[in-house]
Amino acid sequence: MPRSVAAHRQAVAELLAGATPRGNRRVPLLEALGKPLAVDVYAPLSLPPFANSQMDGFAVRSQDIPDDGGQLWVAAPVPAGAAPAALKAGFAAPIMTGAMIPDGADAVVPIEKATPNSFPDATRRDAVVDVPAVAPGTYVRNTGSDIEKGALALAAGTLLGPAQLGLMAALGLATVEVREPLRVLLVTTGDEVVEPGEELTAGKIYDSNGTLLEASMRQAGLDVVRAGISDDDPASLLSVLHRYTRNTDTPVDLIVTTGGVSKGAYEVVRQAMSGHAVDFLPVAMQPGGPQGLGTFNDVPFLGFPGNPVSCLVSFEMFLRPALSQVVGAPAPRLVRTARLAEPLTSPDGKHQVRRGTVAGDGVLRMEGGAGSHLVHALARANALVQIPIGVTELAAGSEVEVWML
Repeated sequence: MPRSVAAHRQAVAELLAGATPRGNRRVPLLEALGKPLAVDVYAPLSLPPFANSQMDGFAVRSQDIPDDGGQLWVAAPVPAGAAPAALKAGFAAPIMTGAMIPDGADAVVPIEKATPNSFPDATRRDAVVDVPAVAPGTYVRNTGSDIEKGALALAAGTLLGPAQLGLMAALGLATVEVREPLRVLLVTTGDEVVEPGEELTAGKIYDSNGTLLEASMRQAGLDVVRAGISDDDPASLLSVLHRYTRNTDTPVDLIVTTGGVSKGAYEVVRQAMSGHAVDFLPVAMQPGGPQGLGTFNDVPFLGFPGNPVSCLVSFEMFLRPALSQVVGAPAPRLVRTARLAEPLTSPDGKHQVRRGTVAGDGVLRMEGGAGSHLVHALARANALVQIPIGVTELAAGSEVEVWML
């Protein structure tokens, strides 16, 4: 009986959980984008590091102002980046947004609430300003109001996006410790497959799987090792796999092959894995039903089908979510609903994954048919359309789940 999509995804996650972490590395902040944080990060300083003004206005001592407002002498202005003198009683200091609150001041009156509602000439010694009464703390960003020194800023495992990297920059951190990415050996198989750029003779096709998968893996934060194209001789494939899995200088954490996993007479991956701890089984999914999973020389092994769309769907449905679950990166695909522009059908007993384009109005249009060879249609799509088992017909206007690419 075919395995469900959810069960196979969990099996892939459990397989990856057995991959041995290769340690951490410290990198500049921008190199950490999209990677999981390796260790807890504690704030080396408070944010903000000093009390500062939330507005352009006048820093005042609230106790100097009567309930019905009052007039104060104007002190020297406080620009952003300056260390101001303490504020004397009876004075108001013109202050810029983000500038340090002078000692003695405890509030800011916005400039538009003062009279005059503009900063006076700083050289005048007799300038005064009328200000309304103000409560202590008004328009003051207190020291540590964002985060206190010593507090946990980011927990290990946090996926580092722009906001997280911005926080670390604000804390004065120029580098960050991230997990070493998993190193994946990617092997394309098939006598019929040649590298792009080579001469295409009768019966041959160009290898798109290698590019599809390597690009997807790199985008997901993996370190990819390409072994080229292996022919349909099981001994040749075994030679490649032994060479890379026994290389202690650049060990691989995962093997992914494409092609040779069905039940035909020349399924090279199936033949090569005979005697190894790799199972080949059907998953109730279209495309991408035939799957291989296990270990080769104690290295986790995944065998994807050879058709390009099946290959990419296998990555998106199984490997990418498992990486998010186990490694913490990449971020899961955005899942949303969309309305079908036209009716569609799906085979009974299979979870069908179609390709489509979701427009700005939330209407979904299919790109190509259900065929696993339609690379042009795949290139036009911006979403994977999820049609679960048991749903065989959907009318135009029906809502479906889509994973945005």
